[in-house]
Amino acid sequence: MSDALGMRVQRYLRDHNVATVATSGSDGPWAAAVFYVSDGYTLYFLSSPTSRHCLDLAQTARVAVTIQEDYSDWLEIKGVQIEGVAGEISGAEEEKARKLYGRKFPLVGLLAQAPAAIVKAMAKVRWYKVVPHRLYFIDNSLGLGNRDEVDLSMSDKA
Repeated sequence: MSDALGMRVQRYLRDHNVATVATSGSDGPWAAAVFYVSDGYTLYFLSSPTSRHCLDLAQTARVAVTIQEDYSDWLEIKGVQIEGVAGEISGAEEEKARKLYGRKFPLVGLLAQAPAAIVKAMAKVRWYKVVPHRLYFIDNSLGLGNRDEVDLSMSDKA
């Protein structure tokens, strides 16, 4: 993988906000949109531990994730596809996620100034981390169907 590809992917992850997290559990496959923050290729999100996708993660850590915009022109499509593992985090790792998330989404970072509904919702969520094992960057502006695999062996996946 070229350094240029890695930089483009990490910039894409930084510049977008919503990921679709796909899980599978006893009720079958499920997908949910979550706001996320990235640190390199690692994603952090918060969600209710009683949501279907988080209940699925408690059973199996395997996930698929996509991040993309809503395009109408096939030649403009760009996005990220991830296969990896996800799970609840706590302690120092949760604190890191909170700080990163708060920088990207100031409303969450400044809870003392947030509306009561946000504060109440934040009391009910847990923090989760997605560690990619495989990651692809789709960029049809380089050719229809252009899909490059990012070499994660050189990155800090932990």
